[in-house]
Amino acid sequence: MNSFFSDTVFDLRGKVALVTGASGLLGVEHTSALLESGACVCMTDVNEKSLKKAYDILLTPENKDRFFFKKMDVTSEKNIKDILNNLNKKNLNIDILINNAAIDPKVKNVSILETSRLENFLTDDWDFQIKVGLTGAMLCSKVFGTEMAKNGGGVILNIASDLSVISPDQRLYKKNDLLPSQQSVKPVTYSVIKHGLIGLTKYIATYWADKGVRCNALSPGGVYVSQDDEFVTRLSNLIPLGRMARQDEYKGAIQFMCSDASMYLNGQNIVMDGGRSIL
Repeated sequence: MNSFFSDTVFDLRGKVALVTGASGLLGVEHTSALLESGACVCMTDVNEKSLKKAYDILLTPENKDRFFFKKMDVTSEKNIKDILNNLNKKNLNIDILINNAAIDPKVKNVSILETSRLENFLTDDWDFQIKVGLTGAMLCSKVFGTEMAKNGGGVILNIASDLSVISPDQRLYKKNDLLPSQQSVKPVTYSVIKHGLIGLTKYIATYWADKGVRCNALSPGGVYVSQDDEFVTRLSNLIPLGRMARQDEYKGAIQFMCSDASMYLNGQNIVMDGGRSIL
């Protein structure tokens, strides 16, 4: 464990955390941040293969006794309760829940009927994406938050997006060689889910406040993962800091928001987007 966190308000030793969607791009970083602060961490994801791969990457001799993973479907309340019961049998009470699971539809080119566009958007896609990204966060908060309230408190952190406070700029995805009807866009579900998570955050923040359960949201901006140069340039020009985020740049916020360093922070949405949303 990073010695910086020992004996400070950032110290999470003795705390048990669960991360959903933990094998994803930022899920791995959130898990790493918690491990560095000394927490016992349960990684969860519906994709067991990618989950095991992420677990193996983060596993070290120093954290092997406080680090494990479990396959979990956030859309299944029964599955979530099964995980809770399994943890309870091991005397592991969840102190920290990070709702990170989501479907992030990647904008791509489709030659004839572009189904990301609102006029062509499929109801099945709407239902599935909201079920994972918003209903899943509610179900996990319901199950694990209820336990936190019974056990003296805890922290729920919802991972939203800068698109929880601004609308997608569809010009970022424009391809000059495509007709308007063929242009891919950031779909309606992404904005609705991320805005919905902020509403969920505020609701939970007041609902269990008298039980010691705090709930906040973290809204990251765009993360650089080798996107094409044209997209990176367009987006960077919208960001006052002039660049996209690195994958590990949200770890400090995770450590702050999940620890006693933020013990008076409740119901807030911390937007970390290099300043894009203030323009």
